[in-house]
Amino acid sequence: MSVLRAWEVRENDTATTWCDVRLSFTDGAGVHLLAAVCGDSVSVEDVRARPALSLDDLAVLPDWIEGPLLAACGGAAAPSGALDGAAGPVRRHARPAVPRGAGSRRLVADAYLAGQRAGRDPVLAVMAATGHSRRHALRLIAGARDAGLLSPRRARR
Repeated sequence: MSVLRAWEVRENDTATTWCDVRLSFTDGAGVHLLAAVCGDSVSVEDVRARPALSLDDLAVLPDWIEGPLLAACGGAAAPSGALDGAAGPVRRHARPAVPRGAGSRRLVADAYLAGQRAGRDPVLAVMAATGHSRRHALRLIAGARDAGLLSPRRARR
């Protein structure tokens, strides 16, 4: 994890510092974000991740960055060893373990049908079950349709 101060704005007795934060993971994934620090408060202005973060990962993002960010840009001190790899590689929540092949198509079909029965968006249900983006979830749903596990989108003439 690296934290670089981008700029600072002072007004009366308070200062707001914007920081450029980069997280690199051992599996090749990365997150780049712009965060503003004012006192002990942190707000995330912009997040870019490759591959896209799941909702669970996005929910724990503040926990990953808060200590090192506050230590580097002002505010409360970070826990010891929290900056720049001193604590080892940053851990993140992995996507749910999804089987490959027919097992994956069965999981996608089950999640899709469960979402429909619950009255929710079935594509979002597949996204939650697999941890993939909407585009990738639609590809998985198409694969489940092709395998005959889901009904066709429209009747063919």
